Amino acid sequence: MEEVIVPIYATGVCAQVQKQRDKDLGLGKHEKSLKFLGQDYNKIRSECLQRGTLFKDDLFPAAASSLGFKDLGPNSSKTYGIKWLRPTEMQSNPQFIVDGATRTDICQGALGDCWLLAAIASLTLNDTILHRVVPHGQSFQDDYAGCFHFQLWQFGEWVDVIVDDLLPVKDGKLVFVHSAAGNEFWSALLEKAYAKANGSYEALSGGSTSEGFEDFTGGVTEWYELRKPPSDLHQIILKGLERGSLMGCSIDITSANDMEAVTFKKLVKGHAYSVTGAGQVNYRGQTVNLIRMRNPWGEVEWTGSWSDCSQEWNGVDPSKREELMIKMEDGEFWMSFQDFLREFSRLEICNLTPDALKARKYRKWNTTLYDGVWRRGSTAGGCRNFPATFWINPQFKIQLNEEDDDDEDYGSEKGCTCLVALMQKDRRRERRVGGDMETIGFALYEVPPECKNQPVVHLKRDFFLTNSSRARSEQFINLREVSTRMKLPRGEYILVPSTFEPNKEADFVVRVFSENKHGTVVMDDEIKADLPEEIIPSVDEIDESFKSLFKQLCGSDEEMTVKELQTVLNKIVCKHKDLRTDGFCLESCRSMVNLMDKDGNGTLGLLEFNVLWTKIKSYLTLFRKFDVDKSGSMSAYEMRMAVESAGFKLNNSLHQLIITRYAEPDLAINFDSFVCCLIRLEMMFRFFQGMDTDKDGMVTFDLCKWLSIMMFT
Repeated sequence: MEEVIVPIYATGVCAQVQKQRDKDLGLGKHEKSLKFLGQDYNKIRSECLQRGTLFKDDLFPAAASSLGFKDLGPNSSKTYGIKWLRPTEMQSNPQFIVDGATRTDICQGALGDCWLLAAIASLTLNDTILHRVVPHGQSFQDDYAGCFHFQLWQFGEWVDVIVDDLLPVKDGKLVFVHSAAGNEFWSALLEKAYAKANGSYEALSGGSTSEGFEDFTGGVTEWYELRKPPSDLHQIILKGLERGSLMGCSIDITSANDMEAVTFKKLVKGHAYSVTGAGQVNYRGQTVNLIRMRNPWGEVEWTGSWSDCSQEWNGVDPSKREELMIKMEDGEFWMSFQDFLREFSRLEICNLTPDALKARKYRKWNTTLYDGVWRRGSTAGGCRNFPATFWINPQFKIQLNEEDDDDEDYGSEKGCTCLVALMQKDRRRERRVGGDMETIGFALYEVPPECKNQPVVHLKRDFFLTNSSRARSEQFINLREVSTRMKLPRGEYILVPSTFEPNKEADFVVRVFSENKHGTVVMDDEIKADLPEEIIPSVDEIDESFKSLFKQLCGSDEEMTVKELQTVLNKIVCKHKDLRTDGFCLESCRSMVNLMDKDGNGTLGLLEFNVLWTKIKSYLTLFRKFDVDKSGSMSAYEMRMAVESAGFKLNNSLHQLIITRYAEPDLAINFDSFVCCLIRLEMMFRFFQGMDTDKDGMVTFDLCKWLSIMMFT
């Protein structure tokens, strides 16, 4: 049976359901990478070869929109004169890779993506990792069709990104990344694929090398502040290089004027460097630790001690000097480890597994990944500084079952080591519309005794007001990912990821790594409704004055139409000056009639209207009770509490749907929307409970019944 793969940027409920099914089938793993935007490389290439044409990518066209939106936007002077050419139009003998991929293949162009190029340069140190990203068998000679593909890790999934080979050129030279060998193009095409995945070339400007590291490996990054380095950092670096970890470093800037400023000894501030090697030499009877760096510019090198032509090399054994210098590339240089600590600010190490680089052995790590969302009014509660809303953030329970295996490198402290990594998704794509990275972080809390061993628990506001966190991210920061390694006693913990401020929207993934077995589940309320038995009075039980009023309102047929219901409700609601409402719209009244109409004639009889009227009166009481600030409307948080008080337990995604469906732009829910929401909830629960005859939580519909429900509820 042929698999149908939904493009990863498809939206809507159906697409989300299909995406989960794809995950269950293993799609998104490297060996079953997803087809980015639905494009199939083999199919496209085969069709082009059959037609004798070269591929042109309509989804990332050779046009100004692919370059950028501001500094590289359509009317920018920086894009004036740019043409899009294929390598076959620039060179008589273009090559995909010449003599293997090396660091000289990555020279920075006019784009401020040194962070990405530092990551690409590090890729060339490990052929296995490189060719997971850059698949074998691509060339400008054998079955050339003008299309190339690369595999990137994107927020928990591997995606196969296809590009055509039309590259931006100005004055006969590639505008962006290029190889020192003028006829080599793999790095330029990889940069284009990365730009496509992020929406444009300009979206790549500025960033952290760890982003590129993780997108090329699926690994996890840890940061070291070099002002307070661990005492064995040089050993950590050596071990990381042995294990294939990717490393980058940078020098902090103190003002915008410092960006890419060159120091006296030719180091560049605010610039991303790759760490490409480390070693030791004997110099004047002492052991000196060295580290090898690379500037993505392919030039501008450190001129201090142990630089290419410094006198220190004269005091080193010639064979050792030859061993260390022979591996050097343009833009690469050695410096002493002490100078490195003094000159640089931060080191990023992306481990292919979460093994602590202090450990003497590889460990088998258990990994769990969950997708989540922060949405205004429903799940974007902000950090602990905002106690009124912090509790509505998504919650995940982590159960640490086993202490670490004995390992002297971890010291004598007993406990369970885990690493939590929180990553916000697709933020570079938001730059086109003014968005960027949110400030994110997380906190862990011990599960209270009364909630332990429960499969589902969503901690409420009162818990967080009276309990402090057991661990947390080191800081809230506007990076794509924050990660923290911690050692905790065995037990159950609640992880609460959040943005710093409430109502900041973003999608995220959270990864939890632990050495030994752990359990991680999304903590969310169980969906259920505690509804009273529905009692429909007889005609004799209805007050005579109500009967008389009903006849006046709906005429001789004694059936209330949708329009008549709208008139009645709006006359009544306008008398309540404390309620914020735009009035009941015709569509809302039609929904109420459809939901209450037992005999299916499209109108409400006396008994049906009486039940509806009783509900509306009870909802008015509830509305006033939870409108704490007396604004005449429900805030998103008041709404959540009111819905629960009405007897409905909903999970985060359903609360999110309520806000999306019923809230005004300021997230307020008017009285009319409040009534419509609760009536719809009650009727849908009652309908499901009536259909679920065996009480197993499952109901089967044929197509006709499904369409009937969706059309008239």
